[in-house]
Amino acid sequence: MLVVLVGALVVAPPPAPAAGAGCAAPRAKPANAALVRKALLAGDDMLGKKLLADPNGPTYAGVRGLLAPIRYARGRAGARQTESGSYYVVFASPLSLYGEKAFALHVADGSEIVTRRSDGPGVTIEVGTARERYGSCERRLDGPRLARGYLPILRTSYVDAAGARYRQESFAGRIPGVRSLVSFVRIAVDARRSRTGTAVVRLVPSDGSATRLVTDGRGSRDGSSVRYGIRGTAVIHAAWVHRPTAGVVADASTYDVARRAVARFWDRQLARGATFDVPERRVMDAQRNVLVQQRILTWRYSVGNNYEELSFAEALDAAQVMAAYGHGDVSRAILHFALKRLPERYTNWRAGAVLAAAATHVALTGDTELAETEAHAFKWILERLERQIRRPGGTGLLEREAFSSDIARRVAALHGQAVAWQGLRSMGRTWARRGRDRLATRADEAAARLGIALRAAVRASETSLEDGSLFVPAALLDDTRPFDRLTASREGSYWNLVMPYALASGVFDPNGPTSRGIWRYMERHGSMLLGLVRADADRLYGAEPYPAGGIDQVYGLNLARFLADADLPDQLVLSLYGTLAAAMTPDTFVSGEAVTVAPLGGLRYRSMYLPPNGGTNTTLLETLRLALVHERRDACGAPAGLELAFATPRGWLESGKTIRVRDAPTSFGPVSYEIRRRRLLVSIEVDAPVTPSLRLRLRLPAGDRIADVRIAGRLVQFDPTSGTIHLSGRGRSLRVVARLRG
Repeated sequence: MLVVLVGALVVAPPPAPAAGAGCAAPRAKPANAALVRKALLAGDDMLGKKLLADPNGPTYAGVRGLLAPIRYARGRAGARQTESGSYYVVFASPLSLYGEKAFALHVADGSEIVTRRSDGPGVTIEVGTARERYGSCERRLDGPRLARGYLPILRTSYVDAAGARYRQESFAGRIPGVRSLVSFVRIAVDARRSRTGTAVVRLVPSDGSATRLVTDGRGSRDGSSVRYGIRGTAVIHAAWVHRPTAGVVADASTYDVARRAVARFWDRQLARGATFDVPERRVMDAQRNVLVQQRILTWRYSVGNNYEELSFAEALDAAQVMAAYGHGDVSRAILHFALKRLPERYTNWRAGAVLAAAATHVALTGDTELAETEAHAFKWILERLERQIRRPGGTGLLEREAFSSDIARRVAALHGQAVAWQGLRSMGRTWARRGRDRLATRADEAAARLGIALRAAVRASETSLEDGSLFVPAALLDDTRPFDRLTASREGSYWNLVMPYALASGVFDPNGPTSRGIWRYMERHGSMLLGLVRADADRLYGAEPYPAGGIDQVYGLNLARFLADADLPDQLVLSLYGTLAAAMTPDTFVSGEAVTVAPLGGLRYRSMYLPPNGGTNTTLLETLRLALVHERRDACGAPAGLELAFATPRGWLESGKTIRVRDAPTSFGPVSYEIRRRRLLVSIEVDAPVTPSLRLRLRLPAGDRIADVRIAGRLVQFDPTSGTIHLSGRGRSLRVVARLRG
């Protein structure tokens, strides 16, 4: 969402004060702060290059060791998103993919549960005789993390100032016969190590009302609050009812029943899609939990804050990614919602994104009904684009329009025009497959005219630089000069955010001179940090000394598509681990739109803007999928073949490890494969649809080499340098054995 993305961010206050002595928030180490500031000033991705230089390529641990974790969440005007300053995790039991839902916002440090929006009614958890807020001393807080690594069940543990210990678990679920969403909380208390010999837990409703708070009856009421005094050990159960209603019980049995129901519900939802199974637990946990988040968010850019709205480009990217993971119901819901809103919020960029996402949805899900039920809307988009491309006296380009949602200057936007070209090409193929030949011809002719005009405008606007790179402005034909360092200005930052849309559209050959020249420009002028898209976030830092800078991995999704198209596997791996380790919270996988990099106020932990964010979520999912299944395209953007395991981390093919993909949707049909390594033998099973080209790559750890590859005892062609095996024309179901050199 290119709205108040970087320009409206202002200095954020420090987090809420910690409780007790010795509880100041951890400070950044001077050496690490200096390294980060040096990286922010560098023209290239200094930190990323360090990881790429390793013979085994980037790793999660490598990225994780360079930047501090994300802990805080900020909203408009730099205000804390929650009372404690911690981010929240969104829980729900979705009943509809379209309309409003009930949302429970569980603050990640365990301090609070809030209803629907961050400023809604909630219950605060206090502990200890001094009434300290649970989790307020970061040095005594362990977590947050999720049950089984991915389920929407939040876990933390905490030690109060006197030494009493608390283990908390919470989630949101349903009770049969009760309409309201209910947040359940269980707190296991151990006062045996407390200096006072006691522990105290208080549950304090923010609105002073006791109607939403239900407890197990063992605490004492103090007005609307409930107090527990504990000697030895105890387990407390409570429930926060998001819509006051009768019939809610808070005891161990009700808690356990609701918890099992939540686990079953989400495991069933995850089982309905494709399987991307990789030998790295953290990646698997992130994949599963982000899919849970996306089934909750659907068309929403965020939940519980000012970003809870439809953001067209990002939502339509999410639709394509969810279709590619086998969750076509979510993809269809997003498309219906976007088509409903498009007439009143029309831009050519959004129109093109709708066509591209709809074509992808139909190709991956086989949902031909969508093309029929929305036929009038798609034809209306085509006619509106055609009129502009064919207007008398025009250049063949689409008319000028606002650069983005918050830059009103009207431009011939490369990103918008390229996505419109992509949408016309994609929908033309969909119509051709449906026998709508006239519509297909019109779409193809419009795309051809637009493509010719767009490439001519690029040639007239581009600047070749002395460093061998090529600058192509996002605003064509406006005499925009190259940026020395992209994130040194707002305009440069916006260029950096939108250029990936053009690169991923297919309007340029990904290995041609234009794409490669733009990529070199990005590499040398501050476009990335740890493989992540950078943005000028200096207002997050307020009056702190320059350099300020942040990352905005929402826009890494289309960069990942380009990296896969251009066959830059190590860079794609860096983006995967960068997204997971530097753009998301550890163990809960929550992301914001913008994220700080340099220490804010000298604090060790980093801050993010208006989390949760569906854009960064889908970036992670798409990057992982592209590493495992990638569709190669021809010059017109049509699918031309499948590339399997082309960008996997090298550690995934160490001896004893297995990569599995099951029923991954592609334009050619579902594909499944398994790569299993045992010492010097790699066994490969592939069940693929008929394609013009089918290739699989073995990205082995450094020093390992393929000796030969055989199918049914016959040698198969492979590239010894890249490890790419050519499987075209050998049938659908293949059993391949690769022998490695000893």
